[in-house]
Amino acid sequence: MTDQAETASRASMLALVAALVRDPRLRRIFLLGVASGFPWLLIGSAMTAWLADEGLTRSAIGLFSSVLVAYTVNFLWAPLVDHLRLPGLHRLGRRRSWMLLCQGAMIAFTLLLAVSGPASSIWLTAALALGIALASATQDLAIDAYRINIIGEDEPELIGHGAAMATCGWWTGLSLPGTFAFWLADPLGWPAVYLLLAVVIVAISVLVLVFFQEPATPPQQVHVQPSWREWITFTPWLDAVAEFFRRNGVALALGLLAFIFLFKIGEAFLGRMVILFYKEVGFSDADIGTYSKGLGLLVTFACCIAAGIFAGRFGAVRGLLFAGFAMAATNLLFSWIAVVGPDERLLSLAVIADGITSTFSTVAFVTFISYYTSRLHTAAQYGALASLGNSGRTLLAASSGMLVDGMGGDWALFFVLTAVMVLPSLGVLAWIARRVAVKVPSGSG
Repeated sequence: MTDQAETASRASMLALVAALVRDPRLRRIFLLGVASGFPWLLIGSAMTAWLADEGLTRSAIGLFSSVLVAYTVNFLWAPLVDHLRLPGLHRLGRRRSWMLLCQGAMIAFTLLLAVSGPASSIWLTAALALGIALASATQDLAIDAYRINIIGEDEPELIGHGAAMATCGWWTGLSLPGTFAFWLADPLGWPAVYLLLAVVIVAISVLVLVFFQEPATPPQQVHVQPSWREWITFTPWLDAVAEFFRRNGVALALGLLAFIFLFKIGEAFLGRMVILFYKEVGFSDADIGTYSKGLGLLVTFACCIAAGIFAGRFGAVRGLLFAGFAMAATNLLFSWIAVVGPDERLLSLAVIADGITSTFSTVAFVTFISYYTSRLHTAAQYGALASLGNSGRTLLAASSGMLVDGMGGDWALFFVLTAVMVLPSLGVLAWIARRVAVKVPSGSG
């Protein structure tokens, strides 16, 4: 490439980044990403650490993640988010009213967790965690529909950037409060930490109420509330499924479903056990907060815009292929830690590598799903596809603790297996790329 071409390319990239910073829609998507990621702290990494401190076994902690099944089955009520007007709240807007309802429920459940906790009743803790998961999974339907609808159909290049902002926000919602939560866990205790986390949800709700507006709906996409006969005959669900298969064809639609299900399984097994692994290998809660949450968030911030630009310029498929192989290689770093022990330099390397690969894979994955989602059935179709992607994390990964126990606590072998789990999905992705000649926005691949 000539010096003149390199200069032009660099100027074009800087202009693109500047445009992204100025676009208020992408800032709103970022904040909604924060709202989407935060509940995973409440029922994910923070809950895992709390349960470990209470002395639960690996298998019990792994099974506890079954509450995350809400993210797998939320497609069952997704048409309600598309079509049902909430009494008293609907004047706030279809998407915003559902977000605020769900956030109110999460505030209540988090406060109850703080005043009860696993020490008093593990069953009550599980029920409250399930309540948070159900509210969060429903909120995600409204957030994802908002993100897709707020970007015009004549702006396909922004789909990747919207996915990047959503991903960056998601990791911010998980990692930034998570850093402080793990720092404060030892001096204050987890009940006090959960009281503080409930305040964070209140702040998010205020931001949604004050700063967010509903996206304009074109006349051809106006959602008519179905009649009671249509609800009981599952017409909204059937219409959404039929449109997806009709638009893509049966063979491609099935290939898409297979890839979406398989891609996140390895990451799901790793993610569910990694906090417990850190504690067992010898890292403190403060170490986990500093490296896994704080450092991981910095890496995510640095990579998100780059990942969005990559997906927009080269296509989500190439991004997914790159991220898939890199994700498998990164998982092997955790095997190295299992062999070496609590080495902070090696932990930093693993967190940085995992942050890079997770960011690229998530941005490309969200872009990929968004591209294949109808704007008429946004919540229903995106919810179903995202639920399928989450199913590995919520259904299969619930057995992750039993898998480690079955291998006699061999963490090194466990992380090797999580790397191998990524590979089948990449074979399906290669078939999809050939089938559609890389049918993704902005780029040939």
